[in-house]
Amino acid sequence: MVLGTASQAPTRHRNHNGYLLRWDGQGLLFDPGEGTQRQMTLAGVSGHDINRICVSHFHGDHCLGLPGVIQRMSGEQVPHPVSVHFPASGQEYFDRLRYACVYQEGLDLRAEPVSEEGLVAFLPVGRLEARQLDHRVDSFGYRMIEPDGTRIMPDLLARYGVSGSQVSQLQEHGILELYRRTVTLDQVSQIRSGQRFAFVMDTRLCEGVYELADRADLLVIESTFLSADAALAQDYGHLTAEQAGRVAAECGVGTLVLTHFSRRYRDSDAFRAEAAKVFDGEIVVADDLDRVPVPARR
Repeated sequence: MVLGTASQAPTRHRNHNGYLLRWDGQGLLFDPGEGTQRQMTLAGVSGHDINRICVSHFHGDHCLGLPGVIQRMSGEQVPHPVSVHFPASGQEYFDRLRYACVYQEGLDLRAEPVSEEGLVAFLPVGRLEARQLDHRVDSFGYRMIEPDGTRIMPDLLARYGVSGSQVSQLQEHGILELYRRTVTLDQVSQIRSGQRFAFVMDTRLCEGVYELADRADLLVIESTFLSADAALAQDYGHLTAEQAGRVAAECGVGTLVLTHFSRRYRDSDAFRAEAAKVFDGEIVVADDLDRVPVPARR
């Protein structure tokens, strides 16, 4: 769920950042900028839908919504603990935002700052990881990686003569003694790659961008500028739409979601056109309140 798509300043049609990933019963809120609480209302998102909040960095368009979201969840008496991940160097800013004003704290909010790249948390649905980005302040991108699984192949079961209750026995134990032969799970199955989601906000091109985007089924990535303003993008620590498209192409991305647009541009189709020059996969130029499904497993 896209809650906001503007960059530094919101516009009449674009709210500050905000993205909610729903993943098998888990809800991860990324970069809640100013106005996120209202966007949640418009989108039908409750505080109960959020299990974790991930902040890439402490520029206002990525974090000024934290006070409202936290207070909303307290007011809704969300019963489950909520973890918040953010650059450890910004602890002071997080503390200020958490207690920006007087309210009755009724939420088990757990600050879990990110001080280095790598594993952030094990979730019931997979691993949450962080990678360092190259912006004007300390910034991290995030990715979700579902564990690989196995897919039973009916034709292979038939080849080895496995049927009925024998299939569940083989799945449970990984091995089956059958008519003086041994059949292993590997012989009748294939690896089913886990799905991947990547979230890349304010950054220049760097190694972390490519690591996050690697084989992502869904990549949400900033494309603040168009190529005509590539020098500005470099100076201010941002990407162009063409750079975002090139990352998607080189990293084998399934669906590319462009967002975080500068208010200097009025034609959003120009972002799609630039990315499409170098990426021939599915491209979504995000609008506020869009719902973008995670693609089916490849």
